[in-house]
Amino acid sequence: MTAARHTDVLVVGAGPAGLAAAARLAAAGAGRVEVLEREERPGGVPRHCAHGGFGTWTRPLTGPQYARLLTAATERSGALIRTRTTVLGWQVGSGPGTTVSGGHIGSAPGANVLLTVGPDGPETLAARAVVLATGARERPRAARLVPGTRPAGVYTTGELQQAVHLFGQHIGTRAVVVGAQDVSYAAARTVRTAGAEVVALVTEDPRARTSRVRARSARLVQGIPLLTGTTVTELLGHGRLSGVRVRHRDGRTTVLPCDTVVFTGDFVPDHELARRGALDLDPGTRGPAVHTALHTSRPGVFAAGSLLHAVEPAGTAAREGSRAAGAVLDHLAGAPWPRPGIPVTVAPPLRWITPNRIDPDRVNPERADPQRARPAAPPPPHLLRTDAPLPCPVLYVHQNGRLLHRARLGPGTAQPHRALRLGVSWHGRVDPEGGEVRVSAG
Repeated sequence: MTAARHTDVLVVGAGPAGLAAAARLAAAGAGRVEVLEREERPGGVPRHCAHGGFGTWTRPLTGPQYARLLTAATERSGALIRTRTTVLGWQVGSGPGTTVSGGHIGSAPGANVLLTVGPDGPETLAARAVVLATGARERPRAARLVPGTRPAGVYTTGELQQAVHLFGQHIGTRAVVVGAQDVSYAAARTVRTAGAEVVALVTEDPRARTSRVRARSARLVQGIPLLTGTTVTELLGHGRLSGVRVRHRDGRTTVLPCDTVVFTGDFVPDHELARRGALDLDPGTRGPAVHTALHTSRPGVFAAGSLLHAVEPAGTAAREGSRAAGAVLDHLAGAPWPRPGIPVTVAPPLRWITPNRIDPDRVNPERADPQRARPAAPPPPHLLRTDAPLPCPVLYVHQNGRLLHRARLGPGTAQPHRALRLGVSWHGRVDPEGGEVRVSAG
C-alpha cells in the first residue's frame, strides 16, 4: 500500500477559476479544501497584468488588485492555499474504485489520488473530488516553428509581463509584437511601460484593423505600424536578438531591426495533467471534454476556466470555477456521475464550443433512468469561437440532420478572438439516443 493523505476537495491551480471554486466550496462546508499552485504566489495570470479591466463596472481593478481580492476571499473561506507545489500525475489505479483508509490507498469507491511535490518533498494526496483549473499557456517561438538561433530577447506575453511587472527586468529598447489581439495590445502597453519602443505589430491576419479594438486599446496603438498579412519567418542575431525577418503577403521580405520580440496569443490549454489522468479531450478546445455542469469523463474530476477554452477573461474563469463548485457539492452529496454524454461539435469557420457534452439524463429526464435523473439548475450558455469574421451570423444547431435551433446574432459580433454565446433552450429537443449535435454558422 502507498501512504497517502486524505482531503475532501483538491483544486489544482490558484488562478481565478481555482480560487473561486475553492472559496465557494470551503464556505459551503465541503470539508477540507486544498488549492495547489506551482507558482510562488496565488492569483494566476492577473498577478502580472498591471493594466485595468478586471473586477466589475462598479469596482474596476487592475490585475494584481483582482488577484489579491480573490486570494483574500479564498483564505477567509477557510480553504488552504499551498504554493510552490506541483502536481506530477495520478496514482496508478486510483479513481472511482479507490479510497483512503488509515492513511493508505484501499479498494472501496471514492478517491482520486494525485502525486505532488512541494517545499517539503513529495506527497501523495487522495481527494473525494478534484477540480482542474490549470489554465492555459501561449505557444512559444519553438512551438510556432520560427527558425533562427536562440538569442536573448524573445518572450511570450506572460514572460514579458512577469519580467517587467514582477521582477523589474530591463527588456531592451526596440520591440516587435507578433499578433493583433487584445493580448497583443496589452503586450505593447507593457513594452512601453518598460521604456522601450514598439517597432511594429505584426499579424498574419490580413483583416486585422486597430479600429476593431476597444477605444482604450486603439489609443494605445496610435502611431505603431500594424503590418497585416505578414509572417515572422526568422529570428536574427547571436547572443542578443538583432532583428526579425518578415514576409509580406505579396512575397516581399523585410528585416525589422529590434532587440526584443514578443509572441502573443495562440493560447493552448495547459492540459498535461488532464492527459495523464486519461481524461477525454475535446478536439476543438484541446482541453478536457465537459458536460454543462463541468463534469469530465473521469468520475470525481471537474474542470473549469481557461483549461477549457484558451483563453477567456478572468471573470469568465471565476464564474466557471464557482459553477464547478456547485457541481462538486452535488457530487459530495451523492449525486450520480453522468453518462459519457452526447458530443457537441462545430463546423468551420467555428473553431470550438464549450461545454461540449450534453448529459442525456439532464436534457430529457423522463426518458432516463429514474434513479439517475435529478433536477438541475438551467445550464449557462455555450461559449464559441470563430476563425473568420462573420458579418451577420446565424447559428444553426442540428442533430442527425434535424434542425434543433437557429439563433441570429448581432451584426459584427462574430469576430476572431471574441467569444460568442449560444443559449441552451434547444437542449430539451436533443434526442438522448441520437448522435452528435453539430453547430454551424451561416
